[in-house]
Amino acid sequence: MLHTVGNFDRIGEENAFAVLARATDLAAAGRDIVNLGIGQPDFPTPPHIVEAAVKALRDGQHGYTPATGILPLREAVAADLHRRLGAEVSPGQVMIVPGGKVTMFAAILMFGEPGAEILYPDPGFPIYRSMIEYTGATPVAVPIREENGFAFSAEETLALLTPRTRLLILNSPANPTGGVTPKREIDALVAGLARFPDVAVLSDEIYGTMTYDGEEHVSLLAYPEIRDRLIYLDGASKTYAMTGWRLGWSVWPARLYDMARKLAVNSFSCVNAPTQWAGVAALNGPQDAPREMMKAFDQRRALVVEGLNRLPGVSCITPKGAFYAFPNVSRTGWKAKPLATALLDSAGVATIGGPDFGIHGEGFIRVSYANSAENIARALDRMQTFLSERRAG
Repeated sequence: MLHTVGNFDRIGEENAFAVLARATDLAAAGRDIVNLGIGQPDFPTPPHIVEAAVKALRDGQHGYTPATGILPLREAVAADLHRRLGAEVSPGQVMIVPGGKVTMFAAILMFGEPGAEILYPDPGFPIYRSMIEYTGATPVAVPIREENGFAFSAEETLALLTPRTRLLILNSPANPTGGVTPKREIDALVAGLARFPDVAVLSDEIYGTMTYDGEEHVSLLAYPEIRDRLIYLDGASKTYAMTGWRLGWSVWPARLYDMARKLAVNSFSCVNAPTQWAGVAALNGPQDAPREMMKAFDQRRALVVEGLNRLPGVSCITPKGAFYAFPNVSRTGWKAKPLATALLDSAGVATIGGPDFGIHGEGFIRVSYANSAENIARALDRMQTFLSERRAG
């Protein structure tokens, strides 16, 4: 009999992929499925980015690169952060990784161990808690509340810090809620962190270019007082519709950078070379495609919020970022996960139950508007019919 180590029993999953697989199976069986579950832009990667990867292949970029990534891409990341956020970042602090999850994985491995506590947003990206539990650390949920516009509360977050806290994970704009934390809360949080100098911060800003209504994205990179303990997470997946390329980047404090490099050497060696050259083209090239994509998302956001608020027993605040709505379904009589399952099986609409994002997700479902306006309208019609005809079982 094979014996695996016990911590593998603690590792979780990202149920959005399970819902995607189920939706794909139903579609393959002939069902008409509208997928509002997966967090993936429905736009193609811009052509100039694709061509940069093709050129790299034709030019012989077929070998290993440095584990930290090619210098032109690290320079492009640093230049982009200066251009967008006014942040001064050395290319020597930038790590190129195969997707945003790798930065989470590395940061949580560095700070998670039995006896340690790691704070994470709840509802939030499920891999946070999964990886915390994998390391043996104690996950401490920071409640993300609807009444606070799904922004985190600095006061509530700081109150959860203890002498055992090793890492604080933040996410704004946020998955699954679309919440954007305002500057006043981030200012208060950073000021309060002065009392906890040994707590590292992982700021997941993968949706940092995706805000609406003039809402400002406030990056933790803008606070020099915490730069020596800040790990910044970003990447190309959402902004440039490059989810399948697996291209992410992160910024590390000097004292942690070589640890991250060693983890890269021990795990993935390096990101594939053509993808890195595609990343250079994405950051240094024209930004028209991301702007057009955001215009479309903004129009769909209005459609989905208006439509959800018309559904019986459903209410939905307007998300300020990303491409998710997080409607409150508690008055439908359904628990969130059974409702999401029934919507897929009976109505042909894929959504994700809020509890898949944490204990505070009960009463909500996640609806991605990274789909066409036509498909969103069809999905809302089906949800209307379903909720009008079906009582909770």
